[in-house]
Amino acid sequence: MKLPHMRGVRVPHRKNTAGSRAVWMKNVKTVTIPLSMHIGAPDTPLVKVGDTVQVGEKIAEGGYMSSPIYASVSGTVKKIDTALMSNGYYIQNVTIESDGKLTPWEGLKPPVINDYADFIAAVRDSGVVGLGGAGFPTAVKLNVKDLNQIEEFVINGAECEPYITSDTITMTYRTGYVEKGLEILKKYMNARKIIIGIEDNKPEAIRAMHAITDSDPVCSVAVLRSSYPQGAEKVLIYNTTGKIVPEGKLPLDVGVVVMNVTSLAVLAEYIETGMPLVNKCVTVDGPAVASPRNVIAPIGTPLQDVFDFAGGFVEAPAKVVYGGPMMGIAVPNLQQPILKSTNAILAFNRKEGEMAKETPCIRCGRCVNTCPMRLNPPMIAKAMRDKNYEGLAELKVNLCMECGACVFVCPAKRNMIQRHKLAKSELRTWQQKQAEQKKREEESRAKEGESNG
Repeated sequence: MKLPHMRGVRVPHRKNTAGSRAVWMKNVKTVTIPLSMHIGAPDTPLVKVGDTVQVGEKIAEGGYMSSPIYASVSGTVKKIDTALMSNGYYIQNVTIESDGKLTPWEGLKPPVINDYADFIAAVRDSGVVGLGGAGFPTAVKLNVKDLNQIEEFVINGAECEPYITSDTITMTYRTGYVEKGLEILKKYMNARKIIIGIEDNKPEAIRAMHAITDSDPVCSVAVLRSSYPQGAEKVLIYNTTGKIVPEGKLPLDVGVVVMNVTSLAVLAEYIETGMPLVNKCVTVDGPAVASPRNVIAPIGTPLQDVFDFAGGFVEAPAKVVYGGPMMGIAVPNLQQPILKSTNAILAFNRKEGEMAKETPCIRCGRCVNTCPMRLNPPMIAKAMRDKNYEGLAELKVNLCMECGACVFVCPAKRNMIQRHKLAKSELRTWQQKQAEQKKREEESRAKEGESNG
């Protein structure tokens, strides 16, 4: 069956590192590990300054909506402090000075799994979160009250942004762990249908995934048109299953669970070996990088060290971002660390790193015709100017994924994503005030009724 295709935009691929194996980076002197690398509450440190730690030893843990954090090198805890991170928040960090030995923690062992509860505990202990950039704790995502509610698992191998190839490396060179991950979903999550979504510009990955699924009645590969933002959750679900996730709803509400392919492989590796998430395969690329490559680096490694490992810069970068050029977050300095969810670090020269000058909207309609969610950015901008919050709600501004496809095609280079972020924030504030006002009015009417009675 040929499924309909959600709107998107063609972006340059620039997959310069797709055909090369990842290179291990082992001689790291110091790592600085943030205690918040997931959506949810930050973790609390379990170590103190002066403690000796080993690779895979737990150094921080939090509550339900969190994910444990482990030492990525062996050595000594030198500092526990708070620093400003690229997301604009001050986050507590644990700094470990490496002893150069990368000694595994002596307590490492594969988890014992006898039932579904054991499996969810193992997922949590793995430290795995959404490794495609979202950072949502995987244990929370897979902790479903009724497994029969899940009709499809969609494995995200789209990797639609330019430059990034770290998930492609997983599918091409870590195929065995992807296959074991699929078996895990079938065994413990009672998966009845698993679809691996991959863009058609990744032929090696497509062949590798076909090799492990073609004889499996539960698993299949969906070869998707190379179109951005193909890897966005709602877009991927629509283009693989035909289902639409309504506004304010989760994928599970339509019977779907989405997992990043590298998250699946890392989880399978933990269940087999007992080694939690301590390293990350990261694409190091961009016009300012001397020798683009995929690097497997300990979590917490300073970006400067990773770029140096990739030959340094051919020219001073004007901008460095976590992630891809479409949705990546600019970093304030090169001492920022590799995070759990870091799939790429890109360095741009001045020509490509500077923001284009914004000019007036010419009403060409390209943004409207491109938006995967079928939003109308010019009308949203007008509602925002007029402080028309009811209009913003009617225009479904909350459906904006902030993918940047509209900005990419805009000849006027309008800053639509920034406006949409602000619009969503102001709309939430207005809706909260409306709800509070309604509550006060209801309480007032109730008191008036009591006094009249």
